[in-house]
Amino acid sequence: MQTSLTKLTAIVAMSLSLAACNKEKGAPAAGTPANTGGAIKIAMIAKSSTNPVFLSARTGAEAAAKDMSQQHGVPVEIVWLTPPAEDGQVQAQRIAQAVNEGATAVLISCSDAGKVTGAINDAVDRGVPVMTFDSDAPQSKRFAFYGVDDVKTGEAVMRELAVQMNGKGKIAILAGNQNAPNLRKRVEGVKQEAAKSPGISIAGTFYHIETPQDAAAEVIRVQNAYPDVNGWAMVGGWPLFTQTLLSDLDPKKVKIVAVDALPAELAYVDKGLAPVLLAQPTYKWGYVSVETIVNKVHMKQEVPQIIPMELVRVSKDNLGSWARQLKEWGFTDVPDKYSQLPKLP
Repeated sequence: MQTSLTKLTAIVAMSLSLAACNKEKGAPAAGTPANTGGAIKIAMIAKSSTNPVFLSARTGAEAAAKDMSQQHGVPVEIVWLTPPAEDGQVQAQRIAQAVNEGATAVLISCSDAGKVTGAINDAVDRGVPVMTFDSDAPQSKRFAFYGVDDVKTGEAVMRELAVQMNGKGKIAILAGNQNAPNLRKRVEGVKQEAAKSPGISIAGTFYHIETPQDAAAEVIRVQNAYPDVNGWAMVGGWPLFTQTLLSDLDPKKVKIVAVDALPAELAYVDKGLAPVLLAQPTYKWGYVSVETIVNKVHMKQEVPQIIPMELVRVSKDNLGSWARQLKEWGFTDVPDKYSQLPKLP
């Protein structure tokens, strides 16, 4: 009996010694996901899985995951947890789901900063770093944001539109989800820039569900209600993902300047209805963000808190070059007639 007791005492002492050793080495606390050089699982939560700009971001994220896996010899996985439609509350639930399912990090474009900030903070408190892209939650504990300066983006949209309208006329602002902080800032930028053109008035700011069909329907509704509107400042390119407006609006009477320039939108440049698109390289939302997360969680590098994205001005002058860029990023629906256009001097 004495021998058994002695052995038990030795085992307990050894266990305590190992626990102390692990504590000294910085072993993760209970409930904290351990990053020991194993697989990196990144939960990606965009605004909606039906919006083409976020599907292109997913393509970029998956390409970066493949490249980072090869570069660092560590499996990097993208787990797509984007809701089918915009819903900040669902996004908050998806963040909690990602943490509970062992995500290494979360990458999110916030539909409603107020609704997701608490979930972001909870994730970080539980040891899961969070990065935002496109639409930020600046009051949260996220470690970095990647995207355009939204006020400057709105200003750029209006500046281009004023040129197309020769500095006079009535515009409407198409603004998507009213709760999205990035879109509110873009609207602010449009209004600030419009105020510099005394010949331009604003019919109103119009919000809508962020699907191509809903956005196009809102444009037609507003155009019927305000037939003197001859310019559209679109802080997102939602209705241009359908071909509806190509037949419903006359490019001789109405001009559009919009954010984004994915393959489906290029026809609007070609036809002159949207002479200028200001493209966010949405593929890079995914690629650069995943690269940044891997640098932080695996390479233990310091990363910038704000990573600026620059807009690309797309017009007939560089339509071919931009179409070829989209093809290089893996877009398979770029019309050949655009990608085969010669590069203009």
